[in-house]
Amino acid sequence: MASAASKSKSAAVLVLLVSLAGVATTVDARFRAMQWTPAHATFYGDEATAETMGGACGYDITAGYGADTAALSSTLFLDGYGCGTCYQIRCVKATACYRGSPVLTVTATNLCPPNWAQDTNNGGWCNPPRTHFDLAIPAFKKMADWHAGIVPVMYRRVPCMRKGGIRFAFQGNPHWLLVYVTNVGGAGDVGEMWVKGSGGMVWLRMSHNWGASYQAFGQLGGQALSFKLTSYTTGLTIVAADAAPASWSIGLTYQARANFK
Repeated sequence: MASAASKSKSAAVLVLLVSLAGVATTVDARFRAMQWTPAHATFYGDEATAETMGGACGYDITAGYGADTAALSSTLFLDGYGCGTCYQIRCVKATACYRGSPVLTVTATNLCPPNWAQDTNNGGWCNPPRTHFDLAIPAFKKMADWHAGIVPVMYRRVPCMRKGGIRFAFQGNPHWLLVYVTNVGGAGDVGEMWVKGSGGMVWLRMSHNWGASYQAFGQLGGQALSFKLTSYTTGLTIVAADAAPASWSIGLTYQARANFK
């Protein structure tokens, strides 16, 4: 039988791998679904979801999240670091809930701001420390009768299942690059970001601007751009190499091959 020391050593090997670059990473850093937790849900906007676009994350219709989206109370929004995260929600313990309590999967795309003029339990649904979901109307109507206005729900955060690589939407000017990050898999969030041009420059740290956007100041034109991203939740870092060609342009969106899992 293996000794305790050998078992401990084997376990350590399973926990850590060393990459060719000499950086230790966990063998399986995939984001896992969290436990079910009680909360409440309301809805906002209109049937066409026009009012749900843009918002506090800056996503537009090209982000590809559709109508299954939610504005989060500030407790979950985390000053924009909650943008892009994914949740499963089901209506519970209310006559407005549809039979069978269908499970709805939504992406966080906006902030439901506090309303300090209303009591936390009577209109101020998004006041801290409440966890609350303000859903797009089409999403809310999939699980409950909208006439109820507000319903109790159970929710859990889940991995974001995305097709293809992370997308980078460019804004700014020749001296300032603002990048909106969408289609993020895994935990769905970004906590830190860097950019590097093909001209041999070192990684340039980008600062969090607002929502799901990061910015860099400098002359980056005429170079293919690579991005390094760290998940806010898991701490896992990936590199999206050559995500944008040397001919990149402000106003366009580029899709990398890499994504979190």
